[in-house]
Amino acid sequence: MSQGTIVQFENVGLRYGTGSEALSDLSFSLRAGGFYFLTGPSGAGKTSLLRLLYLAHRPSRGLIRLFGEDIVRVPRHRLPQFRRRIGVVFQDFRLVPHLSAFDNVALPLRIMGLPEKDLKGTVTEMLDWAGLTHRASARPATLSGGEQQRVAIARAVIAKPELLIADEPTGNVDPEMATRLLGLFDALNKLGTTVIVATHDLHLIGRVPRAEMLRLDRGQVSDPTGALRHPPRRIAE
Repeated sequence: MSQGTIVQFENVGLRYGTGSEALSDLSFSLRAGGFYFLTGPSGAGKTSLLRLLYLAHRPSRGLIRLFGEDIVRVPRHRLPQFRRRIGVVFQDFRLVPHLSAFDNVALPLRIMGLPEKDLKGTVTEMLDWAGLTHRASARPATLSGGEQQRVAIARAVIAKPELLIADEPTGNVDPEMATRLLGLFDALNKLGTTVIVATHDLHLIGRVPRAEMLRLDRGQVSDPTGALRHPPRRIAE
């Protein structure tokens, strides 16, 4: 994607049920091709913000634009085409339990309609990079937490999404693997993928010097490194 705005929030609020807002009056925009770390204390709303970004929820109010389109008003039947442009690393992995590690990683390519003869080499290479070649036929229940995490990351990045969203992606792996995974995100970012990583690990943040940091606290976002330097503009009704 060419340089420009890939994410825009304007006065966004999110409320679950009849409780108080989990997120309120979020207004920011992120540039295509950027690398962002999202930080904040537990309960700050990071996961809620990510759920809005990967279209698991619609906001209670406000405007959200992704890839230049107002996704709040997009009909539900069109949402899958947006989701195919987004890679997500979930904190709880969300692997398909009856599929092998190979088939979990291959899933995005199969959804895209890639022929079996063309996807095998790509999936095998990704599993090898993640140190999972010997576990290719294993189902998630037989994998360790760290192995499941690596399968989830491989699945999220294999189709080279335009936007990659990762929720605590290094929480279940050792420091060496965390460095390798961050290197993969960095390489994807250099190829043009916009990367948003939610993390509590401040040491991780320092490993990508060009990355920018957003801090979320009590449902509000602050901007300690100037990542929100593109103020949202009013969109005509």
